[in-house]
Amino acid sequence: MKATPPGPEPTPPALALSVQTGSGIAAVPVTRPRLRRWVLAALQGDARITLRFVGTREGRTLNREHRGRDYATNVLTFAYDPLPAPPAGPSSTRRRTTAPPSPPVEADIVLCMPVIRAEARAQDKPLDHHLAHLVIHGVLHAQGFDHEDENEAQAMERLEAALLRRLRVPDPYAAERDGAH
Repeated sequence: MKATPPGPEPTPPALALSVQTGSGIAAVPVTRPRLRRWVLAALQGDARITLRFVGTREGRTLNREHRGRDYATNVLTFAYDPLPAPPAGPSSTRRRTTAPPSPPVEADIVLCMPVIRAEARAQDKPLDHHLAHLVIHGVLHAQGFDHEDENEAQAMERLEAALLRRLRVPDPYAAERDGAH
C-alpha cells in the first residue's frame, strides 16, 4: 500500500505593510521587522496594513471624528470591508491553507505613542510588550474581531494572550484576572 503524499505546506499570509509617523513622532520605537512579525502573528489571511504612529493631537482628533470620544486613545483600527471573524483559536491564527483565497484585509491601525508610553509606565511593563499587544489587538479588529460584549471580549483576550505567548510576551490580562490593577 502506497503512502499518501503529504498535502502542500501552508503558506504564510502575504502582507503589504506600510509604517508611517504623524507630526511630533520622530521615530518608530521598534524595528520594522519586529512590527511585521507582530502583524503576521495575528493575521489569518493576506493583508494590506498601515501602522501609523501618532501624537496626542492626531489621536484625539481621529477618536473624536470617528468614535465621538474627545480624548486620545491607545489604538484605533480603520478596517475597510472587514471580513467576519473566523473561529477563535491559536491554531487557526498562524497560517492559511490552500483554500480559495479571500480578499486581503485592508486596514489602517493608528497607535498613539504618548498614550501607549503612559500606559506602559502605569502598568509597569516594557514598552515593546505593550506595543506588541496593541498591534495584535488592532490586527484582530481589522479581521472582524470585537469586544462589544463580555463573551466577545473574553474570546478576543484569550486569543491575544495566546498570540503574545508565541512572541514571548506575557499575558497582558493576567493581572486583571488575578484581581490586581
